Amino acid sequence: MADERRGGPGVGDAAYVFRVTFRLEPEEGVTVAPETFETTLERRADPPGEAGWLFFRDNCWRGEANDEAHLCDLASEALGVEVVSVAFRELRTDEAYLSALREAIAADLSLFRTDDVDEVLHKYLGSSIHVRE
Repeated sequence: MADERRGGPGVGDAAYVFRVTFRLEPEEGVTVAPETFETTLERRADPPGEAGWLFFRDNCWRGEANDEAHLCDLASEALGVEVVSVAFRELRTDEAYLSALREAIAADLSLFRTDDVDEVLHKYLGSSIHVRE
């Protein structure tokens, strides 16, 4: 879930934003207080049509994480700490990325079992799309 920004001309920029709670597990003889912390994690959204671009389809449902345990594992690996909870907050995007995403969805609606791009976006991201300049 690392945040490495990239994208070609016209693709724009976007990131999946999560609220994560992680736990520190210090070595024996060391204590921390508190043991758990909350933070915001951003994962770069892969350019539409490229490997990984279906992250939203595979991990979100109606604007929520569809498999929290799986996302905790991904976040734990990326952060190097035990992540105990993950909550999807939004797809933070610009207009160029959202337009490219819509085009990629429209190019193969069979991937989503629907006939409408707006239905796909609502089905997986709910109202959690935040367009920024």
